[in-house]
Amino acid sequence: MMRTFGLIGKRLDYSFSPGYFSQKFKTNKIKDAEYRLFPLNRIEEVLKLKEIKSLKGFNVTIPYKSEIIPFLDKVDRSARVIGAVNTVKLNRGKWIGYNTDVYGFKKSLQGFYLGKKPKRALILGTGGASKAVKYVLDELAISSKFVSRNKAYNRFSYDDMSHKRLSYYRLIINTTPLGTYPKIEEAPNINSENLTPEHLIYDLVYNPEKTLFLDRAEARGCRIKNGLEMLHLQADRAWEIWNKTSN
Repeated sequence: MMRTFGLIGKRLDYSFSPGYFSQKFKTNKIKDAEYRLFPLNRIEEVLKLKEIKSLKGFNVTIPYKSEIIPFLDKVDRSARVIGAVNTVKLNRGKWIGYNTDVYGFKKSLQGFYLGKKPKRALILGTGGASKAVKYVLDELAISSKFVSRNKAYNRFSYDDMSHKRLSYYRLIINTTPLGTYPKIEEAPNINSENLTPEHLIYDLVYNPEKTLFLDRAEARGCRIKNGLEMLHLQADRAWEIWNKTSN
């Protein structure tokens, strides 16, 4: 019997997931699984998935990572703390939520700084992905601050990103969608002249491979990394969750 997996979200035209899982199935000679896209205009439409008897699990992307939670029967601890779910497993009629972004980002970040762990980081953006990044940084004992358009408690604004400020925070992680295809001319409002070869710049965007933000940082001598490896790692982790026999 065919097993169905998939992705819910609003704009799924450029999703990497169908191609990735199709290749995974082909490489591993998995013939009883398919991966489908389920674009939803409203999160309430997710209930229609209950009609798909072959459905075993699905991924969740923008803008439903938080909105999906009230529809779940159980939420894994890290996903509950973060307040965002990107993977749902169906088990005996129950919907169980997980956050594999945590696993993917942590493994990818540790490979990026190569053992020389930075002390402080800036997280650009305050959306669902930023919460997973913050959770990982806290686990790794890396002090961090959010940066958004508006200044607030425990948060900087982009206007605060002076040379002096940036010299204090050597790891900068973009969790916003700015620069994602097709709007490749967009970038976080960080003055690249304030970046140095001491900076590590991580952009969760993976399409294009090198965003304008990363391109500007590289020109200043920074080490850069995009979100593709994180995406592969979190997808593989989701597959493990869907296929393990217990929760």
